[in-house]
Amino acid sequence: MAVPEGTYELGPDDGRLLVRTGRSGLGRRAGHDLTIEATRWTAAVEARDPLDGSSVRVAVDVDALEVREGTGGVKPLTDDDRAEIKKNLRKVLEVNRHPEITFVSSRITGDGEIEGDLTIMGRAKPVRIRAELDGDRVRGGVTVTQSRWGIKPYSAFFGALRLADDVEIDFDLRLPA
Repeated sequence: MAVPEGTYELGPDDGRLLVRTGRSGLGRRAGHDLTIEATRWTAAVEARDPLDGSSVRVAVDVDALEVREGTGGVKPLTDDDRAEIKKNLRKVLEVNRHPEITFVSSRITGDGEIEGDLTIMGRAKPVRIRAELDGDRVRGGVTVTQSRWGIKPYSAFFGALRLADDVEIDFDLRLPA
């Protein structure tokens, strides 16, 4: 993985940062697998050679998480469903107390791994993100187990429909020239 040396400031105009959820429980057929997009975020990248001298810092505005797609389910996802999901997301992530989710790298390896601390709801936990450079694009992601951060996955119908504890965070970014 080789990135031209320099400082990069990235945001939504440079690519997408997506959260993908799944369903569990006996009533999972009623719910939707969601694709949620972070519409306000910033990333500061210090690219150095050798790569282990590089760093990444990302900040995501929790209030700007927008439901883009809902697949599966008995009925299509409606605008009212999207509004209700956003309301629940704000409540679950305590947006008034914790308006940002952040990631700060501690180590970047040449084999496509970025290690660092992911902070959700004020709780920092180490994660290992997979990343791949392809020309001027960086793609990758990480699986986040919500309960590690003290998040109780959303449930409905007396627990028969639950959001799966693991969510996928994916990114696809274009590095500025």
